[in-house]
Amino acid sequence: MQKHSTIRLLLLVPAIAIVAVVAAFLRPMPRVNVEESVPVNRPAHMRPDYSGSVIPPNIAPLNFRIEEPGVAFCARFSSRQGKPIEVASRDGVVKIPLGAWQRLLDDNRGQDLRVDVFVQDDDGRWSRFESITNHIAEENIDDSLVYRKMHLTHVRVSSRMGIYRRNLSTFRESVVLSSAGFEDGCVNCHSFRQNHWDKMLLGVRSEKFGVATLAMEDGEIRKLDKKFGYTSWHPSGRLAVYAVNNIPMFYHSARNEVRDTVDLDSMLAVYYSDGHRVEVEPKLARKDYLETWPAWSGDGKHLYFCCAPKLWSSRTATPPELYDRVKYDLVRIAYDVETDKWGRIETVLSATQIGKSIGMPKISPDGRWLTFCLMDYGYFPTWKQESDLYVMDLQAPLQNGRFAYRPLEINSDQSESWVTWSSNSRWIVFSSKRLHDVFTRLFISYVDAEGKAHEPVLLPQEDPDFYESCLDLFNTPELVIGSPPAAGETLAKVFRSREGTVVSIPATMATPVARPSAATGLRQPQHE
Repeated sequence: MQKHSTIRLLLLVPAIAIVAVVAAFLRPMPRVNVEESVPVNRPAHMRPDYSGSVIPPNIAPLNFRIEEPGVAFCARFSSRQGKPIEVASRDGVVKIPLGAWQRLLDDNRGQDLRVDVFVQDDDGRWSRFESITNHIAEENIDDSLVYRKMHLTHVRVSSRMGIYRRNLSTFRESVVLSSAGFEDGCVNCHSFRQNHWDKMLLGVRSEKFGVATLAMEDGEIRKLDKKFGYTSWHPSGRLAVYAVNNIPMFYHSARNEVRDTVDLDSMLAVYYSDGHRVEVEPKLARKDYLETWPAWSGDGKHLYFCCAPKLWSSRTATPPELYDRVKYDLVRIAYDVETDKWGRIETVLSATQIGKSIGMPKISPDGRWLTFCLMDYGYFPTWKQESDLYVMDLQAPLQNGRFAYRPLEINSDQSESWVTWSSNSRWIVFSSKRLHDVFTRLFISYVDAEGKAHEPVLLPQEDPDFYESCLDLFNTPELVIGSPPAAGETLAKVFRSREGTVVSIPATMATPVARPSAATGLRQPQHE
C-alpha cells in the first residue's frame, strides 16, 4: 500500500508542475503602461537583430526573441499610417501576425518602421528600451528565393540536400527538387533567365542514374545528358554559357574553415536552347587558361567571366604545389546575338594589379552594377574567410583606363559570397558566415540608386530560434518571380528516366578531357 502511495506521489509532483506552467502561460498578459514604464538608455538585445535595416515592403514578418531578463515581454510596431501592432509573450519570443504585418508595411512604403520593446520584471515594473528604427523600401523584392540547402558535412543523405523555393512574403518553403527523389544524389547549379521560371537549368548527379541537367523551358522539361556547372543565361534566352570544371576538394589541417578546392582544369561551353546543342568557342576554352564564373551583362552584349593562367600540367597531384598562387582576373568578351559572333577578350580587373583573386561576378538586370568577390587566391570564395563583396559601376566613366570598384558596405570578418540580384536591381541576396563561422546563411540587402548596400536582413524564419539549431547550409540563392511550373517528383521522374537529349561537347574542345560520370562510382565534390 505504501509502495502505491509513493508511486502516486511521484506521478503527482510533475503533473502539478506542468499545470502550474500551463496556468502561468494562460494568465492574461498584463498591459503595458507606457507612461509609467522606466526608460532604458539602450536598445534591447534581440536575436536575430534586425535593427537599422532597410526592409522590403513584401517581406515576411521579422520575428525575433527579446534577450532580456523578465517575466513578460511586449513589442510594438508602428509607422505613419495604420494601426500599430502589439505582440506580447512570456518567453520573449515575438511572432508578428502575418496579415497585420503585411498591411502595415504596404501602407507605409518609403516610411520608417518603429519598434518599441518593453520588458516586465518580477516586481511588475515595465522597462522601455530605446526605439529601433528600420526603413520600409518603396520597391518590392521578387517574391521567390530559390536556394540549395545541404548538411554541413556534405554527407550524401538523400533527405538532406535539395533545391528549395521560399515564398519571401510568408514562411512557406517548398521543394523544387530533392535528392530524396533518387539514390545518393546531388542537386546544384540552378540558373534562371532574367529572374523568371520560363527558362531554368538544374544540374543533377547520382551514382545510380548518372549525371544530367534538367532544362525547364517554356513549360517543357527535358533531360540533357551533361551536367552544366555555374551557368548564366543570355537575356534573349537563346543560349546559356556554363563552366566545365575539374574541382577536387581537399582539407587543411589547422584553420577555422578546413575545406578547400582547386580548379585543376576548366573551360566555358555554350548551350543553345533552340537546338539543345552545345558548342565550344575557342576564346572561352583556351588550353593554357582556367575559365569559370560566366555572367552576362544586362543587355547581353558582353559575357563577363573569371580566368587565370594554368600553372600545372594535366597530370598533377591534388592540390598542386602552386594552388595558392592562382589568382583570377575579371575579363569580358563582346557578343552579337543576331550573328552569333564573339569579339575579343579584354581585361576588366587584373588580379596582378590588385593582388587578389576575383570570383562570382554577378550583374544587376539594369546593367549598371557588377558585384564580385575578392579573396587571397583561388576561385571559390565560400571557403575563404577573407572573401568580401565588391561592386563596380559599369556606367561610370573609366578611371585610368579601367572601371572603378569599391567594397560593399555590408562585409563582415567572415566569408561573403553567392550574390543574386532582384529583377528591379534594388535588392541583393548573398551568403555569409557572419553568424556561425562555417555555416552559410542568406541575407537580404537593399541597394540604392548610388549603389550603396544597406544593413542586411537575415532571411526571416517563423521560429526566431531556427538558426541556432540548424545544421544546414544555405547557398546559391537566386531571386525569381512566381512559382515553378513543375517541381518535386515531376522533375525527379524525368531525371530517373532512360530517355534524354544527347548534347555532346565537340571533340575539338581546348580543355578538360571527358571525365567518368557519377555512374562509374567515382565520387565528385559537392560544393557550397
